[in-house]
Amino acid sequence: MSDVYDKGLADIKRYDNNVDTALVAALAKNYALVMNNRDASGIACSDKKELETVKNNFLKKKLGLTLGDSELDAAIEEVCKVMSADKKKSRLTAYYLLAKKFGKESVFV
Repeated sequence: MSDVYDKGLADIKRYDNNVDTALVAALAKNYALVMNNRDASGIACSDKKELETVKNNFLKKKLGLTLGDSELDAAIEEVCKVMSADKKKSRLTAYYLLAKKFGKESVFV
C-alpha cells in the first residue's frame, strides 16, 4: 500500500494489538496530503490551538460528535497521555485512536 498507510500501521500497532486495517487504510487515504506535510502530520498536545482544531475539525465536523467540549477535551487529553512517550505524535494515530474510542469507524470504512 502507500507509505502513509505503512507508517501509520506500524505506529498504530504500538497502541492497538487488534488493529482495524480497513480503518487505517481509510484514514491514510483521507489524510494522505496532511500526513505528507511534515508540520501537519503531527499533533502538538501542548498547543491549545492545535487541540481546538482536532476537537472542532475532526471530532465535531468529521466524526459528527455532539458531546460537550469538556468530554471531547478529555478524550483528546486521554489520547495525548497514551501517546506521551512519542516526541512527535502522529496525527493519523491520534485520529485512529479517537475514532475507535467513540465507535466512529463507520465514518471512514
